[in-house]
Amino acid sequence: MYHYTEPTKVSILGKENIVVDYNLWGTYIVRDLLTNVPSATYILITDTNLYDQYVPSFEASFSDVVAQQKSQARLLKYHVPPGETSKSRVTKADIEDWLLSDERDPPCDTKSVIIALGGGVIGDMIGFVAATFKRGVRFVQVPTSLLAMVDSSIGGKTAIDTPTGKNLIGAFWQPSKIYIDLDFLNTLPTREFINGMAEVIKTAAIWSEEEFERLEGNASRVMAAIRAPPEAGDRRLSSVQTIIKSLVLGSVKVKAHVVSEDEREGGLRNLLNFGHSIGHAYEGILTPQILHGECVAIGMVLEAALARHLGLLDVGAVARLAKCLSSYGLPTSASDPVVRRRSANKHCTVEQLLSVMGVDKKNDGKKKRIVLLAGIGRTFKREATVVSDRDIRVILSPAVVVEPSITTSSHVSCTPPGSKSISNRALVLAALGQGECRIKNILHSDDTEVMLNALVKLKGAAFAWEESGQILAVKGNGGRLEAHGEELYLGNAGTSSRFLATVATLAASRTKDFSILTGNDRMKKRPIGPLVETLQANGAGIEFMESKGSLPLYVKAGQGMKGGDINLAATISSQYVSSLLMCAPYADKDVTLRLVGGKPISQLYIDMTTAMMASFGIQVQKSTTEEHTYHIPRGRYVNPPEYVIESDASSATYPLAIAAITGTTCTVPNIGSASLQGDARFAVDVLRPMGCKVEQTKNSTTVTGPPKGSLRPIQEVDMEPMTDAFLTASILAAVAQNGQSRSTTRITGIANQRVKECNRIKAMEDELAKFGVTCRQLDDGIEIDGIPYTALRKPPGGVHCYDDHRVAMSFSVLGTVAPHGTLIQERECVGKTWPGWWDTLRQPFDVGLEGVELGVNQASAKNAQQSDKSILIIGMRGAGKTTTGGLAASLLGWHFVDLDTLLEESVGRTIPEIIETSGWDNFRRHELAVLEKALHEKGKKHILACGGGIVEIPEARQLLSKFHSAGGLVILVQRDIEDIMSFLQIDKSRPAYVENMRDVWLRRRPWYLECSNYQHYGTKAGQGEVASPLDGLGRFLDTVTGCGQALNLIKAKEQSFFVSLTVADVAAAAPILEEVAVGSDAVELRVDLLEDPERRGKPPSMEFVASQVAALRCSSPLPIIFTVRTQSQGGKMANDAHEDIHNLLNLALRMGVEFLDLEISLPDDVLRSISESKRNTKIIASHHDPNDTLSWSSGSWVPHYNKALLYGDIVKLVGVAKSQHSNLSLLQFRSWALTAHPSVPIIAINMGIEGQLSRIQNPFLTPVSHPALPFKAAPGQLSASEIRMALRLHGVIKPRNFYLFGKPISQSKSPAMHNYLFQKTGLPHHYHLHETDDPSTLESVIREPDFGGASVTIPLKLSVIDLLDEVSPAAKTIGAVNTIVIDPSRSSPRHAGKPYLVGHNTDWTGMRLVLSTAGATISAPPNNSKHQQSALVIGGGGTARAAIYSLHQMGYSPIHLLGRSRAKLQSVVASFPPAEYNIALITTREDAAHLTQNDNASRIAVAVGTIPADKPIHANVAALLEMLFTANRGAQGARQGTAPNEKNTKKEKETKKILLEMAYKPAVTPLMTMAAKSGWTTVKGLEVLAGQGVGQFELWTGIRPLLRDARGVVFGDEEG
Repeated sequence: MYHYTEPTKVSILGKENIVVDYNLWGTYIVRDLLTNVPSATYILITDTNLYDQYVPSFEASFSDVVAQQKSQARLLKYHVPPGETSKSRVTKADIEDWLLSDERDPPCDTKSVIIALGGGVIGDMIGFVAATFKRGVRFVQVPTSLLAMVDSSIGGKTAIDTPTGKNLIGAFWQPSKIYIDLDFLNTLPTREFINGMAEVIKTAAIWSEEEFERLEGNASRVMAAIRAPPEAGDRRLSSVQTIIKSLVLGSVKVKAHVVSEDEREGGLRNLLNFGHSIGHAYEGILTPQILHGECVAIGMVLEAALARHLGLLDVGAVARLAKCLSSYGLPTSASDPVVRRRSANKHCTVEQLLSVMGVDKKNDGKKKRIVLLAGIGRTFKREATVVSDRDIRVILSPAVVVEPSITTSSHVSCTPPGSKSISNRALVLAALGQGECRIKNILHSDDTEVMLNALVKLKGAAFAWEESGQILAVKGNGGRLEAHGEELYLGNAGTSSRFLATVATLAASRTKDFSILTGNDRMKKRPIGPLVETLQANGAGIEFMESKGSLPLYVKAGQGMKGGDINLAATISSQYVSSLLMCAPYADKDVTLRLVGGKPISQLYIDMTTAMMASFGIQVQKSTTEEHTYHIPRGRYVNPPEYVIESDASSATYPLAIAAITGTTCTVPNIGSASLQGDARFAVDVLRPMGCKVEQTKNSTTVTGPPKGSLRPIQEVDMEPMTDAFLTASILAAVAQNGQSRSTTRITGIANQRVKECNRIKAMEDELAKFGVTCRQLDDGIEIDGIPYTALRKPPGGVHCYDDHRVAMSFSVLGTVAPHGTLIQERECVGKTWPGWWDTLRQPFDVGLEGVELGVNQASAKNAQQSDKSILIIGMRGAGKTTTGGLAASLLGWHFVDLDTLLEESVGRTIPEIIETSGWDNFRRHELAVLEKALHEKGKKHILACGGGIVEIPEARQLLSKFHSAGGLVILVQRDIEDIMSFLQIDKSRPAYVENMRDVWLRRRPWYLECSNYQHYGTKAGQGEVASPLDGLGRFLDTVTGCGQALNLIKAKEQSFFVSLTVADVAAAAPILEEVAVGSDAVELRVDLLEDPERRGKPPSMEFVASQVAALRCSSPLPIIFTVRTQSQGGKMANDAHEDIHNLLNLALRMGVEFLDLEISLPDDVLRSISESKRNTKIIASHHDPNDTLSWSSGSWVPHYNKALLYGDIVKLVGVAKSQHSNLSLLQFRSWALTAHPSVPIIAINMGIEGQLSRIQNPFLTPVSHPALPFKAAPGQLSASEIRMALRLHGVIKPRNFYLFGKPISQSKSPAMHNYLFQKTGLPHHYHLHETDDPSTLESVIREPDFGGASVTIPLKLSVIDLLDEVSPAAKTIGAVNTIVIDPSRSSPRHAGKPYLVGHNTDWTGMRLVLSTAGATISAPPNNSKHQQSALVIGGGGTARAAIYSLHQMGYSPIHLLGRSRAKLQSVVASFPPAEYNIALITTREDAAHLTQNDNASRIAVAVGTIPADKPIHANVAALLEMLFTANRGAQGARQGTAPNEKNTKKEKETKKILLEMAYKPAVTPLMTMAAKSGWTTVKGLEVLAGQGVGQFELWTGIRPLLRDARGVVFGDEEG
């Protein structure tokens, strides 16, 4: 318990102005102020959060003391909004205006004293007010946060923020007094307390190792206290009051001393910015989600790593600093899971960080100055040091380029870190042992850090660092472990996971009765099954939680190991053996361990374990009578006083290999022939046979390589004793030559390397192939064909390291000779065993390194294997799996496989026959085997449709769940259950269900959901002109595969909108949806407004909502915004319906909607769950204030904005406007938000009539309504057209001129069509005719400032290309441009300052639109030739090219090209890539007969006529057409010239054949007449004029108009 004494005073600038203690606020401060800082007026300024809690009590104390002393002093009070946004010019001005107001009577004068009560924001800003008010008045700091107590309140720095940066305007103004009342810490939130600890640790790190040791030693006690809930009084900190005061005083004294020595930051005071150079850069990007101290903690680790990189700091010091920070709950990396979650995975690019660092006040011009440590408690200089951008970039970058720069005279001595294998064993043994052991040369790495943390959490031992991290003092608890009760996260540390699996079984149940071992995704795939099964057999309470055989593991406390006879399969990993060996002494009885199943893998590591156990007092007896059998007595380890860990022999292979490959010399001074590690033989067994000179003593190894390029291959080497070193050997073999045609090295004995951090054998094969090196995998090894090092290619995208340290370090060795430099991705993965590896390359080896930020293509290359991973489809029979799978395969260009068909082919019987002869159980076994085989053999670029009952098989459910848990896609295809049952009544291809179908569905439904991560709801084809089930499936696949660009496309627009649907049933409203969506960029499904007919007055069912999403996808081509609006936010869903809302939001994610509106007022667990599960859906984090409780100008919206940033890709804030002033304040708020976070789009609007101006001024995704909707979703909502008209009147949308170029064009209907569409969508543009056949006359028109775009017709479609800056791929292939579009993001390279012009072709899009609207669809998968639909193009001119391109894009294959001249048709075919286009010529009766005889003619579903219609069809062409039309009859009764939107019967839909006649005149052409006689539906060519006009209008404006509007103008009175 803390005993109060006279407060401690600290001197600063010669005066004892800092007071530190508990219980100062109130009477003490008032008395001290009146005595030592006398004034007639005291002004207390704080924020609204602190005002009610602390001001009234202070006011009472002030009144009492003033009365007692008969003083005339008065106390004025003022409060400001909380948060960083208050630290602004506006707030400062508000305070100054208040101080100068006439209401302050008598007025505040130069003798007034301002009291700043609060954290750093209040202290900084109020200090600046004091510095400038009446040219400076006295002020007093009363910091209430730990951060302010130890940092910002001391030193006199005052400032405000500006949009350019933080603290850029301010002054040095020393406070008259600083009162640090530690009682404020009792109510400080835990995260804020931890935030302040960063500055405490920083101060100790630069100034005092003794203080740092105190921090290390007290971490657990302090954290236990501050993690208690904040409360008033002293109960929270009662157990650590003395410690807290000591830690705070230590920091305060250092800062006071530094400020006294260097008040104006001339040099020494720079030291206080350790961690801040890089930390501030992160803070500038991640604020406000990541706090100042958290960013500084990350900065400290990186700046310490920078000092290590420069050779100034030992690796142990960096690890010690990181350990201390993490022990106080602070992050040590921007990739920390908590940082990623809190920042919503916001990425900080290296360029962003360097840019922010460039404005640091410490810099010397453009030179960056950083505080560098030389050790814990001391800095390299007494000021910041200039560091090059190149070195900083290496530390900050995720990847690094290794450059070949080693000189042949190099002779390096290199000491690798301690052995990972020995370090982890020593930690376990010392923790299980009794007494203290000082471990020297322990490996400082991610793996050992994981082990340390886990053992601490299991109460296995206490750890303390000594001698700047060179020695780890371990105080073991003698095996008395306690269950943790939470997850022990082990990352990708395989050794730790296997050792701890057994260690955790020894834990007793005291306060918790279980522990959970888990890791990252790769760790969850690595095997641990044999060990766990052996432990289970021996009575341990350990279970798999997800996939059998891998982490995570649930370990029940108190059951331990029974002991006795234990059998273990040890052919996969020796770590299983070592894990059991080390824990066996703590079993209930002596253990006899038999290793069964063959020769154990890595025997030397087992020998290492038993030797180390002997050092800790337990003698293991290896049986002399039984092979591979060990006897372990019960007992307790006794820790030796000291244990020295030798360097890691596996790691030592890398510096030795550098010498070998570069022809230089390297000595490893502490690994020799006496080593415990098998890898110590690498130099003798591998390098010497390859031509190296090797000198090895008991304790050292020296290697000198042959002249560069002279390494020899080894015919065969068994590396079973040193399996980890095979990667190094493979790298050397890649450049080893023997002068023969093939220089092959064969490495064997390494089968276990397939189940390490990655499949290392495959990794070496794949990555060496990038260099041009050929490898072949063997059952237990690999062959490598060496090539000259000068022939090594530059690996495209760099080396992917699979998060494997050994892959990264091995390929860095190859990089020292690869002639083009070698990009190594995942630079930081070397931290697993050698955190300073890149520093070692830079320093003793003098290798050139360049930090690299991975580009989009390089980063995506890491996930390339995932992107082409096959997709599985599951669902009830009759749900549409085959149809959906076939269409998906067509859209993706993949192969479709029906696993039921595959099963029948493999067994040789139909499924009904299998079931009839062998029974259901046997059928299910076949079904499971086919699934397993398909996943293995067809794992890439396949759509695999499973049988409906696959989920009845538990093993199959596990396979499916594991597949999607690993990032694969398993799509549940659904359909209305009544439709499914109707289908099953008539489908006889499968056995009938033996139970009620609905019951089957209800039983399987939870399994389907468990086994899938997405679901697609099938629906009937809509009647719309612009969307279809195929389009809807395509957009769904875009989202679920991560290929969707909806957000990026919308962000690229100057104005964008989404229409808010207010319909009760989307399907019923389908006829109006196309119209209401025109001019919008997305469509919002308001789920809370839907009315499920089966659930009147209740939230709609999941099935109903799924059908609504599907119906909307088929009715509109726009991205979907899925919204469930609660009543408090202006909607209809009950505020407390959290479970229903959560389920609906999860459904939206499963259905792959493009956008999801997430109300930030929902419970935090719901917000976290949805944001962590969103995958490729973009979150719109929203908050609505329909009751007008928030103000844009007061800062009250800021906390909501900050919370939205945490969860949203987009922020949406909606207030209420009572006056136009609200809209002005909103504009200022938006400007501030976009300045602070320019990459996060914001929707900020006001509701109500007064708020309509804010809707007009909002540029991004403004919610709009439409007159055809039942009602507006919010008061004041406008239509997109109304907003555009308003923007037009305000001059925001400027009028532009569009043209038709060509000749003759006087009769064109394009001007009427486009001008009508401009007018209807609210745009001010005008479309003109520009008649010419001379392209040179166009130059002046298309470069005018008001040029908007143009249509191009004959004779200019080809010649206009020379005037353009770019031509689209479609126009290039077709060979003609009919549309000119401006790209506003670029300027012309040929005409400075002029617009960038792109040529497009919309003839093909017009054809596609018209054909699709007329009913042309593709329904068969591309690899199902039996049902594949083909198409026919008649003619061989320019229009034929557009037709071929269009039909190909629609998926028809083959495309038959019919005409008179074979030579002419062949010239057309030659312009299309033969590998992509399947084009067959028909010029003779034999060609046509071949089609008709093979029944292929009946598969022609679509024909496009491109021949002249003003004269009779050539006799030969007519004869060919007659043959094809006769053999390929369509629906009877089809009419000539049928309009595309005319309704058709179901029968017509199924048998419809469509002819699109591209000739405009006559109205009915001979070709149309011929087709109609055979029952074909014919479509007029004028339809394409309207269709291509729709495409042109969308390219120009970003608005997709209705085809029927365009048709109405084109056809005029003819068809309405």
